[in-house]
Amino acid sequence: MKKLAIMGAMQEEIEPLLAYFENVKVTEFAKNKYYEVNYRGLDIVIAYSKIGKVFASLTASTLIEKFGCDTLLFSGVAGAINPELKIGDLIIADKLCQHDLDITAFGHPHGFVPEGAVFVETSSQLREVAKEAANENGLKVIEGTIATGDQFVHSSERKDFIESTFKADALEMEGASVAVVCDALNVPFFILRAISDSADMDAGFDFDEFLKSSAKESAEYLIKIVDKLI
Repeated sequence: MKKLAIMGAMQEEIEPLLAYFENVKVTEFAKNKYYEVNYRGLDIVIAYSKIGKVFASLTASTLIEKFGCDTLLFSGVAGAINPELKIGDLIIADKLCQHDLDITAFGHPHGFVPEGAVFVETSSQLREVAKEAANENGLKVIEGTIATGDQFVHSSERKDFIESTFKADALEMEGASVAVVCDALNVPFFILRAISDSADMDAGFDFDEFLKSSAKESAEYLIKIVDKLI
């Protein structure tokens, strides 16, 4: 690994991470900001993509093609489908799919396009490093399937469809598009999500508060993963 990319979807997801570094160089490119740092001799480029598959694809491609990153870590929040996942739990993707990709009218399965695949697998090596870091720091992390789509899913019918069609454990809006880019460009990648909403959440839940606390915890965990990678 010569240069590491760390990516989130929202500014709130990368802010606590940036707090770990000094001498941050900011580069503006393609209507976005890229934060270049050096950590223990390793060059790292940090960026948030903005929400959704198109922006995530653009940012991942830029990190790899313009900045020359050869490994990518993604951190953010996700909604639970698996009833065992509670708010605040951490999930790392073993594979990802696009739940809103639909050309079933032509006889293809949901999530599939010709010359593509329904699922894209993440790097088993990065997952192992992440699990070691979790075990050493007493963090409970589960591995599972993450489904991505360009909508914030809040209907139980849609969640049931995604669960039954893809056997997905969690839902978000960027991961699978990052997976497609990294897979096509032969860049090992890893997707970490903290559960921000679940089927049994109460009405008093404050998403913005959670986003702050989960981003901080994810940042601490990512730094421990980076330490092990170095």
